[in-house]
Amino acid sequence: MKKDRLLLWGGIFLLMGCRGVTVCEVTPTAQDLTFAEAAPTWDEGIPLGNATVGVLVWQKDSSLRFSLDRTDLWDLRPSDSLSGDRYRFSWVKEQIRKNDYLPVQKKFDWPYDRDPAPSKIPGAALEFSLKHLGAPDSVHLYLDNALCEVNWKNGVRMQTFVHATEPVGWFAFYNLKDSVLPQIVPPVYDRSSSDRSNDHSGPDLERLGYKQGKITETPNRIVYHQPGWGDFHYDVVVEWERRGDALYGVWSVTTSLSADQALNEVEEAMQRGMNRDYREHLAFWKDYWKASSVNLPDPVLQKQYDNEMYKFGSAAREDSYPISLQAVWTADNGKLPPWKGDYHHDLNTELSYWPAYTGNHLKEGMGYLNTIWNQCDTYRKWTRQYFETEGLNVPGVATLTGEPMGGWIQYSMSQTTGAWIAHHFYLHWKYSADKEFLKEKGYPFVRDVATFLEQISKVDESTGVRRLEFSSSPEIFDNSIQAWFKTMTNYDLSLMTFIYRAASEMADALQLSQEAVHWREIGSQLPKYDLADDGSLTFAKGFPYEASHRHFSHAMAIHPLGLIDWSDGPEAQRIIRATVKRLDQYGPDYWTGYSYAWLGNMKARMFDGEGAAKALRTFAECFCLKNTFHANGDQSGTGKSLFTYRPFTLEGNFAFAAGVQEMLLQSHTDVIQIFPAIPADWKDVSFEKLRAMGGVQVSASMKNGKVDEVRICSEVGGDLTLGIPKGMGQRDTIQVHAPKGKWISVDL
Repeated sequence: MKKDRLLLWGGIFLLMGCRGVTVCEVTPTAQDLTFAEAAPTWDEGIPLGNATVGVLVWQKDSSLRFSLDRTDLWDLRPSDSLSGDRYRFSWVKEQIRKNDYLPVQKKFDWPYDRDPAPSKIPGAALEFSLKHLGAPDSVHLYLDNALCEVNWKNGVRMQTFVHATEPVGWFAFYNLKDSVLPQIVPPVYDRSSSDRSNDHSGPDLERLGYKQGKITETPNRIVYHQPGWGDFHYDVVVEWERRGDALYGVWSVTTSLSADQALNEVEEAMQRGMNRDYREHLAFWKDYWKASSVNLPDPVLQKQYDNEMYKFGSAAREDSYPISLQAVWTADNGKLPPWKGDYHHDLNTELSYWPAYTGNHLKEGMGYLNTIWNQCDTYRKWTRQYFETEGLNVPGVATLTGEPMGGWIQYSMSQTTGAWIAHHFYLHWKYSADKEFLKEKGYPFVRDVATFLEQISKVDESTGVRRLEFSSSPEIFDNSIQAWFKTMTNYDLSLMTFIYRAASEMADALQLSQEAVHWREIGSQLPKYDLADDGSLTFAKGFPYEASHRHFSHAMAIHPLGLIDWSDGPEAQRIIRATVKRLDQYGPDYWTGYSYAWLGNMKARMFDGEGAAKALRTFAECFCLKNTFHANGDQSGTGKSLFTYRPFTLEGNFAFAAGVQEMLLQSHTDVIQIFPAIPADWKDVSFEKLRAMGGVQVSASMKNGKVDEVRICSEVGGDLTLGIPKGMGQRDTIQVHAPKGKWISVDL
């Protein structure tokens, strides 16, 4: 984070003189979120979390409200439509050939919108009455400490944090003169909600058919038990203690899908005490922030970046489930969350983990890969059942446990979803240089996806070209029969091209020469990318990009896959320029926030610093709520999109962070590019410990427009090539020999 710290209190805690109750020491930064009042809606609340449990702090009517959530709060009832004799891709293809697609839509698409489950579900809320306190006059999220503080004019202070590694959250009120006690407010499952906001919410919770849960109150403790579908249930427990003019307590949410028990978690936390838990919490966040940091001269981008990396640290852990659409901040409005809060693998999860790599947070990124890996048997079973092949593919829309959920099957059951997820296995290997990961997980996953795509595709005997009989490109032509292209889309083609390049490269690294040769041969059979007359990438032959669309699926080969790269020379540069020009030309009418974040990444890849910064600034200023949550639609009223709704999803937030990183460091070629996409007016900029491919950490600074320091540490050692800006658009190339595990300064 930007290191412009202000001294608040010394030491770890400030003793309050009331039998050991203490105020948590905090460290303000210029990037903190500060407000003069509590947020009036859940989606603008202060977010706290640890990738397992989370909370949003806001004001509902006359109460301070904590919206509690947990990752494995899920209704996992199976969809009846995803079964039977017609649950086969071969049947879908028959219907396409017959031009009779309505039966497919009825079977696979309609149930996703019609049925309330499977779906992520909300937890409960804690409320503290403001009857005696009045409305807060300041709310502060301390990013360094992952702690929210609320203050009142009468001197009352409230602090709350979610323990960084335990499934509990703490709260403490200080200087209390009146009684303020927590109350659990459960979701209402037995009647409909009157909320009619424009946040793309799902159906009312009553459609789940749950019996309303039971609340049990004893002195200083409240327990809420909620039965769900089948034998699923979840529990919320809060316990507190009053000491003098201070009140402190702890809450937990657990489900029957985990061994955690809310009552035990709360009791153990109270025994440990808030002070000890806060010390452990701070230790985690101190290490997290030490992993990398950036210093930008643009205050808008700096603030947004630090808040994105804060949210990433709150939503990703090595041992957690992956980041879903809203992670641990499910909607608290009496309805199911937007798009059921599920796992969308047709863009959303992939973009959410982009900042793990250059951001030097590989450990946190492993939560995604570990979950995917652990669910491989589920994916193989689905692949055999639906596609009737061996190998492995992944549902594009999936439950917590990896089961398909249906929806628009061109994307929710895309043939190349597994390849996009495989890209993350590849990236982890490239950035970590971890040979064990390559052998045990990286290559086996890529190999199984490559096997599936080999079997699902066919070679035209007359041309020798390998194709998918029917191809798709996410959300182009929605779920109509036209969304099945008769020629290969550039989306599917780029992912298939990637998978065979990656498989051969990884097999070579493992000295599996015969497998490497086989994958190269399969890859050589793929067709060329389809280009429009101006050289831009099309969606498919005869379908150029000629209308605004939010999903840049046709440009996957440029970013994130890097198959067409600026470094490849004039022809590649012509394709990139023409493709991005079309995006600019047809404009953002039907873009969402993540479109701007993705565009920022692409413009950084073409070394356009001004364009990258502009796109990312538009994202931050126009597509985010006050708490920095990405709200999909244009919130500014300045015409940056015709979408003006506000469903909150996270992929745009994390794609933004990756875009900033792409401006500062790129390593997807054989050259580690330092400051590759810096706007001309950025004279002073620096970063610490960003990560390049090959297991290399890099720190660099620019002062007065000149790079004055570059330091590197190679975790494996070896020869490196660095690209350094020298002004006027010129870059020098420097050869460096890096000893293993030692930081060295580069002679500039």
